[in-house]
Amino acid sequence: MPADLLATPDLLRSVFRRHAAGVAVITARGEAGPVGFTATSLTSVSAEPPLLSFGVGTGASSWPAIRAADHVGVHILGEHQQELAATFARSGADRFGPPTVWREGHEGVPVLDGVVAWLVGRVVTRVPAGDHRIVLAEVVHGDPSGTGRPLLYHQGRFQRLRD
Repeated sequence: MPADLLATPDLLRSVFRRHAAGVAVITARGEAGPVGFTATSLTSVSAEPPLLSFGVGTGASSWPAIRAADHVGVHILGEHQQELAATFARSGADRFGPPTVWREGHEGVPVLDGVVAWLVGRVVTRVPAGDHRIVLAEVVHGDPSGTGRPLLYHQGRFQRLRD
């Protein structure tokens, strides 16, 4: 059996590449327009009240808008949306330009069309966590009626569920 490794950023990344995670896009209304990013850190926190959390890097281009936002959008992507996930993950991409289809939703939050499900949450707090912040939001609106199977992220790639 190989020896265990000392804790490093590379060790953490290597271990979590083996952890399959659902893919979400987080959106907010920024001063200069809509912002968004791909996230795999989405977590359901509480049912009463309905709370969720996600992590965002403080160096991310979306962070200033997320830091100032009162509300955020959370979109669960389907396996048919690998390109959308890649667009929102790519630095410098025009995330809200064509072919992305979106509309202004509750509280002015950008809502993506064609997703498996979406929520709008009121930001409750932002907790410092190393070079990230954990955003805690209370769900105020949503729609779980989209169709399709969820998109996953595993081994550094977007993946589909296998039966």
